[in-house]
Amino acid sequence: MKVTDPVNPSAKSQPPIQPKAFRHDINGLRAWAVVAVVLYHFGVPGFAGGFVGVDVFFVISGFLMTGIIISGLERGNFSLWGFYLARARRIIPALLVLCASLLILGWFWLPNVDYKMLASHVGTAVAFVSNLKFWREAGYFDAASHEKWLLHTWSLSVEWQFYILLPLGCLLLWHWFGKRGVKLALIAAGVLSLVLSVYASSRWPGAAFYLLPTRAWEMLAGGLVWWATRQHSMSRQWARLAEGVGFALIIWAIATFDPAMLWPGYLALVPVVGAMLVLAANRQRSWLTANPLARQLGASSYSIYLWHWPLVVLLTYAGEQANLQWIALGVLGAVLFGELSLRWVENPTRKGLSKAGLWGQSCQLVVVTGAVGLAAVLVFTGFKISSPILINRLAPEINLIADESSNKNPRQAFCHLSLNTGIDSPLCEFGAGEVKVVVVGDSHANAIVTALPAAVDGMALELTYSGCSTVLGIKRKPVNGAIYQCGDFADKAISKINGSLKNLNVVIVNRSSAVLMGSNEAGENYGIPTGYFDQPYDKPNVQLNSQYGSALIKTMCAIDNPSRVYLMRPIPEMGIDVPKTMARALTFGKPAPQISISLEEYHARHKVVWAAQDAAAAQCGVKILDPLPYLCHDGRCWGSKDGRPIYYDDDHLSEYGNKLLVPMFKEVFAAAASQ
Repeated sequence: MKVTDPVNPSAKSQPPIQPKAFRHDINGLRAWAVVAVVLYHFGVPGFAGGFVGVDVFFVISGFLMTGIIISGLERGNFSLWGFYLARARRIIPALLVLCASLLILGWFWLPNVDYKMLASHVGTAVAFVSNLKFWREAGYFDAASHEKWLLHTWSLSVEWQFYILLPLGCLLLWHWFGKRGVKLALIAAGVLSLVLSVYASSRWPGAAFYLLPTRAWEMLAGGLVWWATRQHSMSRQWARLAEGVGFALIIWAIATFDPAMLWPGYLALVPVVGAMLVLAANRQRSWLTANPLARQLGASSYSIYLWHWPLVVLLTYAGEQANLQWIALGVLGAVLFGELSLRWVENPTRKGLSKAGLWGQSCQLVVVTGAVGLAAVLVFTGFKISSPILINRLAPEINLIADESSNKNPRQAFCHLSLNTGIDSPLCEFGAGEVKVVVVGDSHANAIVTALPAAVDGMALELTYSGCSTVLGIKRKPVNGAIYQCGDFADKAISKINGSLKNLNVVIVNRSSAVLMGSNEAGENYGIPTGYFDQPYDKPNVQLNSQYGSALIKTMCAIDNPSRVYLMRPIPEMGIDVPKTMARALTFGKPAPQISISLEEYHARHKVVWAAQDAAAAQCGVKILDPLPYLCHDGRCWGSKDGRPIYYDDDHLSEYGNKLLVPMFKEVFAAAASQ
């Protein structure tokens, strides 16, 4: 086929892609990718799928790295250490400036619990293993993710790990099998990684998102484009078509995808193929990639990416994440910081380091990286040993409030069953003496179990499962492909209550209203019922309410000697994170707010659950526990007492808060003992 040169229309063909030639299309594609990511993270409407910009970056990286490595091997002058240093000059200086800046600012501003977390994240970021860290923590799309200052560095860690392994693999394969062997091996590795990604996205969504084995195919896809186009070019007509289709796929993904999708999985093929087509088109004068704005944003895209996320977190801390004016300022700030970082950090350090020899560059990078990493380690260790210098940085009331977010059941991770842990409870014991009571339910039960020993003058057992009400036959919507075993756990719990635990009193505590009404805190699942029996619902439903009431009665009546069963009314839900909201107000110089909900709000949300509990009590003989007199007064239910939060988040009582219920438990169990 005939090919033509877009730069010189009189020419019949485009020149072959040169690995070292500046590619305006790549630079412009970076601009599109960073804009998508930034606007998505700031919550700008129309960019719900903007996270695909990271996938585009991966494709670009694979294209460039493959070209550098293979071209060097062909010339016989490829330097492994030189390759690593080149990547380090590009990535490390700006990252270190960001990490050091956050550590310095955090010293004067962040509460202890947040500063300790920041220090741990800085350490993993500069070691390029933050993807492993965040994999073990909350998911990327979770609300808590917006409070992690360096969450976005997971992608840098994935890329760095790829940079480490790719040249090593190519060198070995080149030595053993030559160029053809390298090409076939990389294609095979890409296919295997894609298959693993599709499979893992449904089975282990967190691992699939964060880890290199399920992301490598995206970078290898970029390498495949380099192989395919290095000696061949498209005609001008086909190049325009490829670019147009490529951008259409990317834009479609940005506009229509959302975080609820399994990711990366097979859906990631859409932006990846789109990026591949744009790279293959190799159009250097395209208005999409070669316009002045795209050129400038593309040049500073790395620094923009680095700085935009801390600004997103800052808006979250300030409670302004939904304020359009602050969002606009945040986006502009990201661009400004990115430009300043490019001019004052990226370019000067890259030029300065390149003047030194390999040894000099290595020493400088190791020393500076080690210094920032050591600072993070010292901060983290300082908190471990309760260093007064660290502990007393801020006003005591700020840390008293902020620390309540971690003041929860100390054995939660072991005793409280969750996804992928099975349904066999360890039946943890709390307190001393004779076992008197078993606490059954979901995370709300886990939150109050430590209050029972003081009330019953003996031990309490915990039998809890995350996110699942104690109702026979109930199901819960999967979370990123992971399946809850709610019904199985309820069966198991009732069997234990009627079997080995038949002589114990039983306290059942659940966040039942979330099953019927959905979460009441802002987020993607707001107002969407979490539970179902026959089919899931997108909004509260009369049929679901009826099924829940019947199932609760069936469950309570299935318990032998139901008079020993105490069914607790729902704990009031504040709708916002109490300790974080209060502490952050203080850090911004504002008074700590008195967070509360009215009794009318409470009863409106929980009337269906109350009615179902009343019916179960009437028909089965179980007893009702009402925590409202201990948590509510003056017509409102409060999130704090004496200036200290009684919740560790928006709806779970803290270890301080659950002690408010001790008088209630003492009263009912004393009355039961006297009968």
